[in-house]
Amino acid sequence: MRPPTPRGALWKPRAAATPEGRIAGDERVVDTALHSWRSSGGYFTYKAQNIFYRDSTGAVGSSDIVILLHGFPTSSYDWYKIWEGLTQRFHRVIALDFVGFGFSDKPRPHRYSIFEQASIVERLVGHLGLRNHRINLLSHDYGDTVAQELLHRYEHNKTGSILINSLCLSNGGIFPETHYPRFIQKLLKDGGFLSPILTRLMNFFLFSRGLGAVFGPYTQPSQAEYWDMWTAIRTNDGNLVVDSILQYINQRKKHRDRWVGALASTTVPLHLIYGPLDPVNPYPEFLQLYKKVLPMSTVSVLDDHISHYPQLEDPTGFLNAYLNFINSF
Repeated sequence: MRPPTPRGALWKPRAAATPEGRIAGDERVVDTALHSWRSSGGYFTYKAQNIFYRDSTGAVGSSDIVILLHGFPTSSYDWYKIWEGLTQRFHRVIALDFVGFGFSDKPRPHRYSIFEQASIVERLVGHLGLRNHRINLLSHDYGDTVAQELLHRYEHNKTGSILINSLCLSNGGIFPETHYPRFIQKLLKDGGFLSPILTRLMNFFLFSRGLGAVFGPYTQPSQAEYWDMWTAIRTNDGNLVVDSILQYINQRKKHRDRWVGALASTTVPLHLIYGPLDPVNPYPEFLQLYKKVLPMSTVSVLDDHISHYPQLEDPTGFLNAYLNFINSF
């Protein structure tokens, strides 16, 4: 069966790295995109932790800034397919790897929290001299929750909070009651003494099988893309902190009123881009609750075969949905 033809669009995404190099054993071919991503970034420090970020100057004549907040268990590299398209619209396009992810430090033991990640974003904004600039936030999955905390701080005029111009969410567990973590996530989160053992047993095969389950059948990553994602996780022994990071699921339940309340009460322009085949935030349950709780938000639902990683599965549709939102206010 041939995959469905994606919707026509205004912009064509950058091609993904091809898998042939990995199969042929040529490491340099498949690692070029990821290496380029890392080498074009930099680091800043948050409480002795080195945090990786990228900051590209884009469109001439625009003063708009967008900061991209990635999901679990991946990294800022999730945005590479739409990066070029964003630079054609925004003056500054910025992304970071949260602590514990990608090329940032991955301390252990460490109490990873959404609150800390939000503070890291605020520090980055200060580091770049953008504290008095209005920021557009574009987030995915775990990054949605970080964005919710940033929004709460902004709405309550917390010291150091960033000035949020707009917020676009995508396929995140915004509502704990419609969020269905994968079995391995629950096992790692609540496994007790087994969790450290399981993290050490994690390998490329198990990782790619698990991650592939949240991509659509026609939009699976290539072997090269899986290897790039796995490489970013394994950097600084990141597989050994996955169980600690997963406590964010419990944090979502504990702080539901704070984080859902931030969305419900905000006057900031709000949008959702949604891949409806998502098994983690399933259709129609998630979308019905979203529209009920947040009727003022606009929504873009992508094609039926798009799942949990819409910016990677349908970068053209995702980017155009986002730009339509940004150009609407």
